[in-house]
Amino acid sequence: MYIDEDSIKSYNQRYMYEPDTEYLPLAYQYRQIGPQGMPPSGPPNFTPTEPKSQQFGATPLSIDSGAIRPCIYSFVYIWPRRGNGFWAWLVFVGPRSVAGFRFNRNTWRYFGMDLRDIRSFQCF
Repeated sequence: MYIDEDSIKSYNQRYMYEPDTEYLPLAYQYRQIGPQGMPPSGPPNFTPTEPKSQQFGATPLSIDSGAIRPCIYSFVYIWPRRGNGFWAWLVFVGPRSVAGFRFNRNTWRYFGMDLRDIRSFQCF
């Protein structure tokens, strides 16, 4: 394909291209492309305590995606392996990662993290 100077000048950087998911199989994980819902409100106004089974002793190498999948579109408190726990609103759970909105300094920010980086979580 040849790209000439006129086509470069006519390129609109602000145009949002729609992803073509029409021909993807139904089981294809990235078919979840679409408008991603923001949380309806701020998170609950309390900080849950981490389950005792995860505070002491052996912990799993990673969280199973099937265990956290029911938490999509609900408030989740996540305790990462490093750092402080935080409230999240998940919109995607893949085989090895999660993505959604993280509550930080009174605002929701989009984030993604590897399931291996989650020590524990609790859905609300």
